[in-house]
Amino acid sequence: MAKDKSPRRPRAETPKGFRDYFGTDVTERKAMLDAIADVYHRYGFDPLETSAVETVEALGKFLPDVDRPNEGVFGWQDEDDQWLALRYDLTAPLARVAAQFRNDLPSPYRRYAMGPVWRNEKPGPGRFRQFYQCDADTVGAPSVAADAEICAMLSDALEVVGIPRGDYLVRVNNRKVLNGVMEVAGVLDPSNPERFTEERGIVLRAIDKLDRLGDAGVRALLGAGRKDESGDFTKGAGLSAEQAEIVMGFMAAKRADGAATAARLRELVTGSAIGLEGVQELETIAEMLDRQGYASDRIEVDPSVVRGLGYYTGPVFEAELTFEIFDEKGHKRQFGSVSGGGRYDDLVRRFTGQAVPATGVSIGVDRLLAALRAKGRMGAEAPGPVIVTVMDRDRMADYMSMAADLRNAGIRAEVYLGNPKNFGNQLKYADKRHSPVAVIQGGDEAGRGTVVLKDLILGARIAEGASLEEWKARPAQVEIARSDLVAEVRKMLA
Repeated sequence: MAKDKSPRRPRAETPKGFRDYFGTDVTERKAMLDAIADVYHRYGFDPLETSAVETVEALGKFLPDVDRPNEGVFGWQDEDDQWLALRYDLTAPLARVAAQFRNDLPSPYRRYAMGPVWRNEKPGPGRFRQFYQCDADTVGAPSVAADAEICAMLSDALEVVGIPRGDYLVRVNNRKVLNGVMEVAGVLDPSNPERFTEERGIVLRAIDKLDRLGDAGVRALLGAGRKDESGDFTKGAGLSAEQAEIVMGFMAAKRADGAATAARLRELVTGSAIGLEGVQELETIAEMLDRQGYASDRIEVDPSVVRGLGYYTGPVFEAELTFEIFDEKGHKRQFGSVSGGGRYDDLVRRFTGQAVPATGVSIGVDRLLAALRAKGRMGAEAPGPVIVTVMDRDRMADYMSMAADLRNAGIRAEVYLGNPKNFGNQLKYADKRHSPVAVIQGGDEAGRGTVVLKDLILGARIAEGASLEEWKARPAQVEIARSDLVAEVRKMLA
């Protein structure tokens, strides 16, 4: 008779495109987000937590299809045949909340949200299917004062987490100015917005690739088209050389200061009402920020900010870190963008049928954490808890009392709860926990009313070859009165 096969054990592995976060990763992220939340709170923004699951209809961008339902999101049908999906950003849920609770929420409604989002996309190096976002938005404020406020708040948030002035720049552009440029270039007809839709789409995608393709590549896409190194051909917008020059002039319009940049933009959009409106908005934002003390070394008008121009309807902003780092190949490069946002006045309209002005910003949490580590602001091994070792199983209550005294004094502490038979294993455990101090009390110490404190940090340094003078000045192990436990541990930690 055949032997029954034992059940197959599951493989202990993280799903593709996902990762696990351990101790320091979690605590550093929380510390950074808490600092940002404090800035948002000071600006009068309220926290909002929405469900991780939304209806596909509310998400809006992805629809069920036969081959792959809800492409781009993790979606499924519930028992009522309704399509649901994990949220892919924090803005779509905000639009739903703003519409659903519009009679209860204050207007304007100012909220910030922080949490994971999920995208069913092909993972790659540094690209995961679950990641954190940190957003702040104002819904219901048509004034560009709301956009200026978001830029100021973003600047404050970067500084409070440890990015100093000089190491970042918040750059501001405006979609209306680009619309004016396209009108002057002949690919936007205000009387018939549907006309030239395809050409405008190609123009937007072309200028979004300026960093990657350079001037020549963008000019090719604005004109007849571009063939890449593999021979693949991308259709161009069909603009003449004169039309393309107007678009290229927009991206190169930055001057020495905001006033000069605005003056150049005004030249480019002369004859376009929407373009002139966009220039005026940029000038107003610059003036408001200047009056608050946000000089051009922190926030500046820069027409080269083109990411998201297909989505946003007015001001667009991006926070770029300007310091250099070394990449995987050892080459120096600027760190780059960690945040982006802008005005999007059409998102809530999907639910209400009425235009609702909104503006906001999203910080790339993992990118900003990586930047702080590159600056040495984070990434150091966080100290673990004080470890109270166990020398006698029957005296566990005494050991727990010591840990309680330390905790009540605000000191992180734990009692060793493994097998106490081998004391060496307890110290190995303390090393693995990065513990700064071990508390030891055997029967002899208990009889004398004392405890032994082992300075694990100094002990490790002595083992590496600390000087005799240092060792004499502060031995790695001392015996103290039990009543002095909290005070003496505090001294060691200091």
